[in-house]
Amino acid sequence: MAYLAHTAHPQLLGLWAGSVGWILTMVTIGLVQWRVWVVTDVSIISSGLAWVGIWKVCFYSHKVVTSEWGALYCQKMGISDSFVPTEIVTAQILMLVALVLGLLANASTLYGLRNVFFGLDKHRPIRLAFTAGGLLHLLASLSSLIPLGLNLQAVATNQNITFPENFHMPPAPVHQQVGEAIGVGISAAILSVASGVIFLCYRFPVRIHPRAQSPWEGVHWLESPSAGHSLPSRQVRGGGGVDNPAFQSEEHI
Repeated sequence: MAYLAHTAHPQLLGLWAGSVGWILTMVTIGLVQWRVWVVTDVSIISSGLAWVGIWKVCFYSHKVVTSEWGALYCQKMGISDSFVPTEIVTAQILMLVALVLGLLANASTLYGLRNVFFGLDKHRPIRLAFTAGGLLHLLASLSSLIPLGLNLQAVATNQNITFPENFHMPPAPVHQQVGEAIGVGISAAILSVASGVIFLCYRFPVRIHPRAQSPWEGVHWLESPSAGHSLPSRQVRGGGGVDNPAFQSEEHI
């Protein structure tokens, strides 16, 4: 089964890409730098920058939290909060869906590779595992790209969010910037797409079964001068035929 294992080297790369993409998806969910708000009032937001993620809002402040070097002030957001816009609610749901789909995809492809490299000559489980894993990777990337695209549009159009008073956020920013989380999420989606395509493109090697050779293949029939019967004479490869002494003796008689 070593030959079958030799055909799955690209799928090892696909497993690596899918695993890294899944880890980056998890990092994207945890990062707060989805949208960067630039504000002019630095009385509360000391740095003039506020980070709006999908689960919380953070900024540095010398006023809200007293500290010699400043402190990071954060407030959490949930799906049930009424002020949370649609693009953030969508991101909260679909990013978790992408995380689960990516985990299932990696488990499926790992099972398929296990069958390949452990010499289990069963094509159907391997094909099903690779196909299911590839499709799950594509669905995971789609689940990530939808909320990423919506938040990119919100940044481009400078959409505001009406935060509660305890968030200490302005009604609207001067302008917005794309945060690092969106870049990490796009990279994760690209890796997931690449992994899905690699597994979906897997093809089993074509096996050529050896043809059974007839025991009389290569035998030439010679006529006997005396009895008139046909006798077999096997030709030797790589040289001329070998004379049979019995035939020579019959010819001299």
